[in-house]
Amino acid sequence: MSDRNTAGSHGAVEAGGARTAPPAVRVQGLWKRFGAQVAVAGIDLELPAGKFIGLVGPNGAGKTTTLSMVTGLLRPDHGTVEVGGHDVWRDPVEVKARIGVLPEGLRLFERLSGRELLAYTGRLRGLPGAEVDKRADQLLEVLDLAGSRNKLVVDYSTGMRKKIGLAAALLHNPDVLFLDEPFEGVDPVSAQTIRGVLERYTRSGATVVFSSHVMELVESLCDWVAVMAGGTIRAHGTLAEVRGKAPSLQDAFLELVGAGGRDTGDSLDWLGGSR
Repeated sequence: MSDRNTAGSHGAVEAGGARTAPPAVRVQGLWKRFGAQVAVAGIDLELPAGKFIGLVGPNGAGKTTTLSMVTGLLRPDHGTVEVGGHDVWRDPVEVKARIGVLPEGLRLFERLSGRELLAYTGRLRGLPGAEVDKRADQLLEVLDLAGSRNKLVVDYSTGMRKKIGLAAALLHNPDVLFLDEPFEGVDPVSAQTIRGVLERYTRSGATVVFSSHVMELVESLCDWVAVMAGGTIRAHGTLAEVRGKAPSLQDAFLELVGAGGRDTGDSLDWLGGSR
């Protein structure tokens, strides 16, 4: 895995000789079709390194499909994806060593305990056993899972499963962490714990990319946002750039996806009437 402090050594050179860090992820001409349905329609996007990045959009926007292609879980019809300058499909081993993934509908080895799952994951990653054990114990403690370390994953709650999945994704200290709806179905206490771990992780210079349709959450966490709808990117940039003059990211988002000012009119005039 690359050293984050030297990851920018191959960055572009600006006028005056200053060197800029390369993007954490570069996507070019990404397409995916399922039958007659176009899920992702020619995305071009560069995600900056060392940022907390939100990929936001309504249900069906193409967020999960995009993240699946970016992380090598789904092969695109056309286009290329690079992570840290390495092509996801031409150099999959190198890319997978640099990323951690918490996908939607994560499937885990449920007949292992939480502690056993992390031990198994770390050894699959090629980490020394003693280092795996140390990191696993630390992650279990920080994520408030130490008391359930010997409990089978099949008996974990939704929040606990999200946290053990996050621990598995972080165990090898990846450069880029991809999370698909990491807070969905998670109680406020677990959500706060996950949030604290992710904020600490990005402060180290790593990159977090997570999808969500909850604008308040994205606005409180992210410093860079890409808005997706209908399989295309409608806007991207810093939180302030995407929000523009709108009072909130929610308002800007509704305008960008064409839902601003939508009204039910009189179509539900019966709702809430006299019983």
